[in-house]
Amino acid sequence: MTRKFTGPELVIATHNQGKLEEIRHLFESFKINIKGANELNLIEPDETNNTFVGNARIKAHSAAKLSNLPSLADDSGITIDALNGAPGVYTANWAETSGGRNFPYAMEKTHNALSEVDASYPRTAQFRCALVLAWPDGHDEAFEGVIEGSLVWPMRGENGHGYDPIFLPNGYNETFGEMDRWEKNKISHRADAFAKLLSGCF
Repeated sequence: MTRKFTGPELVIATHNQGKLEEIRHLFESFKINIKGANELNLIEPDETNNTFVGNARIKAHSAAKLSNLPSLADDSGITIDALNGAPGVYTANWAETSGGRNFPYAMEKTHNALSEVDASYPRTAQFRCALVLAWPDGHDEAFEGVIEGSLVWPMRGENGHGYDPIFLPNGYNETFGEMDRWEKNKISHRADAFAKLLSGCF
């Protein structure tokens, strides 16, 4: 039996404003006061696990403990079959440069890595999202979502974030970078994980 969420307040364990907006939007029909990690000055814990669920669990429990409120964390990234599942949990790391995170640089790095292994087309990939809802007493519930697709080159579209401009979801002609943000959010890996979270805990 999954534990149901019953509180008036929920902490979203992210310092990313874009992600916070997306999650607020998904909870629109619920009468819940959503707070971001920034608002509460929560520190970001080190993500030391090698799975999406493991890292989401670290972030959710850290926020729940510090805020004494139920906390929701997500960890997401892209897995590429021809690269044996890389970058995976290190998706954001691939974008690290001396000047901060640079995703066009990360996408180019990914394209070069695929060229080096002479990856055949379609270059199949998945966006994955793990959501963990943790309570201050240490209990948690975890849910995973995935969307299948393939990678295109060159980048297409100015919308979205991360690897969106090179990810073409199966059955669509537009990359995530070309899609309307809210349309993308209806079919994304995060939407899949959210549907499972809502039916499980809400």
